[in-house]
Order: sequence, then C-alpha cells, then structure tokens
Amino acid sequence: MKKILILISLVISLFAKESSKEVLLLHSYHKGYKWTDDISNAIEKNFNKYNNINLTTIYMDTKRVSNQNYYVKLKELYKEQFLNRRFDVIIASDNSALEFLIDYQNELFPKTPILFCGINYFDEKILEKNDMKDYISGVIEQVDLEKNFELISKLHPNLEKLVIINDKSKTGLIMKNDLNKLIPKYKNRFEIEYIDDMQMNELKKHVSNSSKNTALLFVLLFKDKTGKFFTYKESLEHIKSFSNVPIYGLWDFYLNYGVIGGLLTSAKAQGDAASKMALEILLENKKIKDIPILRKSPNQYMFDFNELKKFDINIQKYVDNYIIVNRPFSFYRKYKLLVNITIATMLVFIILIILMRANINRRKKLQRDLSNRLEFDKVLLDTIPNAIYYKNVDGKFIGCNLAFANLMGLNKEEVVGKNAFDFFPKDIAEKNTKVDEKLLKTLKTDTSEMALHFSNKEIKYFILNKAVYKNIDGRIGGIVCIMDDITERVQQKQFLIQQSKLAEMGDMVAAIAHQWNEPLVELSAQVQDIQTSYLLNELKDTQVEEFVNDSMIQIQYMSRTLNDFRNFLKPSTKKVIFPIKKALDEINEIIGKQVFYSNINMTFNYLDGENLVVYGYENEFKQVLLNLINNAKNKIIENFAESQIKGNIIINISKFQNYNKIEIIDDGGKIDEKIISSIFEPYFTTKKDGTGIGLYMAKVIVEDKMQGFIKVNNVGNNVVFTIIVPYKKD
Repeated sequence: MKKILILISLVISLFAKESSKEVLLLHSYHKGYKWTDDISNAIEKNFNKYNNINLTTIYMDTKRVSNQNYYVKLKELYKEQFLNRRFDVIIASDNSALEFLIDYQNELFPKTPILFCGINYFDEKILEKNDMKDYISGVIEQVDLEKNFELISKLHPNLEKLVIINDKSKTGLIMKNDLNKLIPKYKNRFEIEYIDDMQMNELKKHVSNSSKNTALLFVLLFKDKTGKFFTYKESLEHIKSFSNVPIYGLWDFYLNYGVIGGLLTSAKAQGDAASKMALEILLENKKIKDIPILRKSPNQYMFDFNELKKFDINIQKYVDNYIIVNRPFSFYRKYKLLVNITIATMLVFIILIILMRANINRRKKLQRDLSNRLEFDKVLLDTIPNAIYYKNVDGKFIGCNLAFANLMGLNKEEVVGKNAFDFFPKDIAEKNTKVDEKLLKTLKTDTSEMALHFSNKEIKYFILNKAVYKNIDGRIGGIVCIMDDITERVQQKQFLIQQSKLAEMGDMVAAIAHQWNEPLVELSAQVQDIQTSYLLNELKDTQVEEFVNDSMIQIQYMSRTLNDFRNFLKPSTKKVIFPIKKALDEINEIIGKQVFYSNINMTFNYLDGENLVVYGYENEFKQVLLNLINNAKNKIIENFAESQIKGNIIINISKFQNYNKIEIIDDGGKIDEKIISSIFEPYFTTKKDGTGIGLYMAKVIVEDKMQGFIKVNNVGNNVVFTIIVPYKKD
C-alpha cells in the first residue's frame, strides 16, 4: 500500500511539474523605478490568478549602467544563472531588455518566445537581426504629443506660452525630433519655448518668472546641463517647487509629483497588455507568430485631483473617459456600486410598496366587484329558463341553476356531488359521459339531443350545448351544459309532419283507388260468373274453390295496400336501421300503378347493390320519398298533359363516403332559378292549392332529425333532388 501511495505521489508531482509554466520578466531598469514597478505589478496581478505560472523577475539597471562591456558580463551571468532552467515565455520591459535579448537569445534562451512592452519608437527592422521575427511580439509604447497639445490648448483657451522641458538622453533626443515636427503647427496659436540645456538652478530661475497664461510640458529630466543625475521624482519636485503655472506630463509615473496629467503613457496598461498576450501562449497554446504586435499604445487620460483643483481646471467638457488620482475620500465614490444598489433597492421597495398598496386597494375593489358579480351571476343563472349545470373533470356536479334543480325535483344543494347516472337513464348517462371525455381531450364544443321520460309519463326533448371551461390558472375546470327545452318545437315539427302526411293523403287515396280498381273489377266479374253458373245449374266445386282462391288473392292485395297506407300515417318513435329498397318498394306499392297509368316510367337503379341501408326514422323517410316522387309525377303530368310524350322518373341509389345517396331525377322541366333557393322554406309553394310544407318537412326530417343533407339543382332540363343520409349510428 505504501509503495502505491509513493507511486501516486510521484505521478502527481510529475504531472504538476509538467503542467506548470515558467515566465522570465527582464526589466531594463531597476526596482524602485515607478515605471518598472508599475509594469511588474500589472503582470503579477494577472499571473496571480493562476497557480501553475511561476514568474522570475530580473533587473538590468541600465538607467545607472549602460555599455557593451556591461551587457557582455550580464550575458555570462544569466548564462550561468539559468543554465538548467527553461522558460515558456520571456517578457522584456523597455528597449534595453529587448535589444539585449535580440543579441543573446540564441545563446541564453534559444527559440523561446519573447514579448516586449514599454518600447519607444519601435523599428521593425530590429526583428530581422538574428532571425528573431518569428519569436517576438508585444506592445509598443508611443507618446501621443499632438493629443496632449490639443488637450492643453482646450483646457487653457487663453494660453500665451507653452514651455517644454526635456533632457538630452537617448529618449529625450527622440522626443525632441518628434516635437520639432509638431511645434510649427501650433506656433501661430501660442508661443512655444523648448528647453533641454539648462542647469537645475537656471531652470528654476527661468520657470519661476513665467507669466500667468503659461503652461509647462514636462517631458524628461534625468540629467541637467552639468550631467547631474535626478530621479524622475526629484527632477519634477524641483520644477514644481518654483513653478506657479500648470505642469503637464506624458508618462503616468509623474502623477502625484506635481503634473496635472494628460494623455499619459501608462506602465500599468503596458504590463497588462503584455501579460494577457503571455496568457494566450501559456494557456491557449497560441504560437507567438500568430499574436500581432499591438501598435497602438494603450494610453489613458489621467489627472491629479489636487492639481486640477489648484488651477480650477474642468476636464469634463473636453474628455469623456479618464482616471483621476488623489481624489479626496468620498463614501459614495468608493462604494458607488453599493450605494447605487442600496438606493435602487430602496426605490424598488418604495415602488413595490406603492404598487402593493395600489394592488391591495385594487384587489379589494375587485373583490367587491367580484362578490357583486357573483351575486348577479347567481340571480342571472336562476332567472334563465334553460336548465344549466356544470361539473368538474371527474364528472361530479358542482353547481346548477334553479331551472335544472326544478327539472330534477331537487333543490340546488342536493345536486352538488352527484353525477349523470343520478339524473339520467343509464344509456343517456353513458352517452353523455363519453361526450364529456371527448370534450375534455379536444377542448371543443358539442351539441346533442336528448329525450327525458318523467314519472308522470311526460316526455321532454332537450338540446344539450356543452363546452369545456378553464380555471383562472389555465387548467381545465370541467364542463358546463345548457339544456334547451325543445319539446314544443319537436311536437310542432311532429304536427307539421303529420299535417304534411295529411296533405299527401289526397294523392294517396287516389293511388289506392287506382290500386283497388283492378281487383274490384276482377272480383265483380268472378261474382257474376259464379251467379250465372249457379242459375244455369252448372256450378261446380272446382269453380267455387277457384273463386275463393282468386278472391282471397285480390282481398289480400287490397289489405296489404291498406297496411302500407296505415304504416305511412303512423309516426316513427326512434331511429332504426332499415333497407332503402324496402322503403322504395313500399312507396312503389302505394303509387306505382298511379305513376304507370299517368304515362310515366319510374326506374330504380341500385348502383352499388340492393343491400344499402339508412339509419333514421323509417316512416318519416318514406314520407320524404313519397313527397318528392309525387311532386315529380304532378309536374310531369302538368307539363305533358296535352302531349303524348312519356315522362320519366329515375331513382339512383349509391354509396357516398360514410353516407348513402338517393337521387330522384325527373324530366318534367327545370325549376326557375329565381325560386330554386326558396323551395325548402316553410309555406313556400307555386301550386294554387299547395300548403308549402311538403319540401320544408322533407328538409327538417332529413337534416334535423336524421343528420343528413338534401339539395336540389337543375341539370339541363331535368330536376335532381339529392338526399344524403347516414347508414350507421354516430
């Protein structure tokens, strides 16, 4: 077990060692030099977020010592110092460090990526030396003189003179070259005095005599004319001590020591940008040649609060994004986010309290309105004569109006909690339950008819209009049903049907007379023949037997005719499935001979066989057929009365989707297009003695009672009545 633990520890340590990253930060200058320290702080801040990055920092101290012999000795020192170390990336701070690495990288750190920052006046040709182009990238340090000139001229619109203080160091001479290009552009706006060859005492005397409308631009002053060395802090403090005019700078390390500020080259920004490039190499495995050089220096507008206040300078009019140092403590400024959040939170709470109070008042008002509305709805429901009930998704009644309670002989409280089987017969309750289940799934509405038998032998007919209702939370609450009492309408329709039948009786009596005429003549002839044989004493037993047989056939035929007539008058009480052929045969028995003697051919075409059926009211349906055939017969007789042309009535029976179709076609002449759309309306007739209810009742029977469809149209000179009826239960 001990060996396993040791092995695991070794693996973990090897993995940790392999995953750790080594970075060398090589500074041109010394520790304590603010520019250098700010770069270091920015790099360390970004690297401290990652435990696997080890940073080694070295200072070349070239502000104090800077010659070739010194660089050779540094090379030998670093060669010995880093003999057994390998770095993943090297960061060079300022020009001296970069130039040193370009000269000696192949000896000290072969093929190691180098990132630079703080490089003044970068010349890309330097990368061609020792083939370093593919190993170097970084951030250029670039002083923006023109923007600082513009800033000074805007902040001091009455400026008469700008004094520029510089030295003759390598950087100072480069800056002088850039200033010489820029100064002519501003000479007409204010006087510009450039100083780089005075002793500190001379400079002190010269600056102290500056007029009111003068400003200083402090570029660099590490050495005066005598060669005396000053730190950046010392030189600026000397100038500040005897200057009574505003001083502007170009680097951020001069802040806090007397400069107002300006668009400053920031050491922190340089270090931040270089370290982020290093993280791309260390963490994202990017190749250094794929990281472009950042050529636009990340400069920032920075100002000293104390100096702005001293010279009463307002920068907000001219600068949008800026940083101010030495601002006096302000609780709001320091904890601005916290204060803003607190104020915003308090405002939100105040608004919420106001809204909640308004909401409470609104809810109280709504509650009163709702109570009033509920009371109103209760009275309204009880006032409605239609029986209304509503039940939940489980089929339990949860309420009703007074009309439903009275219909069931109960009070409203007794209805609650019951189900359909407590009020309706089993078959009706089962049918309603299935309808309810379907509605709860489809969320549609449903209309159906129902007949209720009461204990007093009274029958009432209702149309049930059902719909699903939802609760306030959007969930399905149940089903509401409005029962429309149509008993009087049903009775009225039944009366109209019977009235329509009575209207047909004249034609039927005539048809029966035609039917009986032949058997009566036959019976009369047989009676006379028997009488003659009897008188002549020639009557035989066989003659008597034949007479009886023939007479019974004629009597049975006449009796069957009467039965058909009686069945026609009898109303159907319920829907049944019956053969279409049977109905047509019975109609033919009644009026067939009358049609034949009217010089009309009546043809029955069973296009899909003779076994097609209809689901509906049999006698009422036969009434419809009889009415249509009689109308066709009468029209043919009326139009062909003076001619010997034989008329035709063709009846086609066929299937049509989930229905059966019957077409009654006659050639008695088309119906006037002006009235064809009105012939099914009640009491509409073109006959002198017509009632106008025949075709209306045909439509009621087919469409309302049998859920079918009837229509009429002209086809050429023929008229086609089409009946489409169901052949099975819904």
